[in-house]
Amino acid sequence: MVLIRKYNSSDLEAVTDLMADLGYPTDVDSMKQRMKLIENNPGYFTFVATIQDHEVVGMIGTRLVHYYEGDGVTVQISIVVVREDLQGKEIGKELLAFIENWAKEKGANSLYLSSGIKPERIKAHEFYKKNGFDINGYRFVKRFEMVQ
Repeated sequence: MVLIRKYNSSDLEAVTDLMADLGYPTDVDSMKQRMKLIENNPGYFTFVATIQDHEVVGMIGTRLVHYYEGDGVTVQISIVVVREDLQGKEIGKELLAFIENWAKEKGANSLYLSSGIKPERIKAHEFYKKNGFDINGYRFVKRFEMVQ
């Protein structure tokens, strides 16, 4: 049975490991700093999926987004990841269903997410489509050096 709950600091090591499963290896100290920034931002919300002895096996991070072009709110899924050895076991589906219900409770009328165009993301793209997401646009990124 999967239980989904809010992230707390005791989940830090498991969340750090999940980043590697997603293809973004990091260390606990770096992840701790990121999670502090996210936790201190009132528009961001992080939830974890646990099994058995409260073992963290997945996470989903979201933020509420208000429209400029009209009334209403949507929820951006910033990250969704399930431990690699448990992918395909419906945990990701449960995370998405949880967030859909949570978003509706917050008054949102949609969910959206971005995913890279890389061969290693093909399975993720199929997963999103299977769970009701449609491709409806492009994402453009411009990277630049930070001025200090």
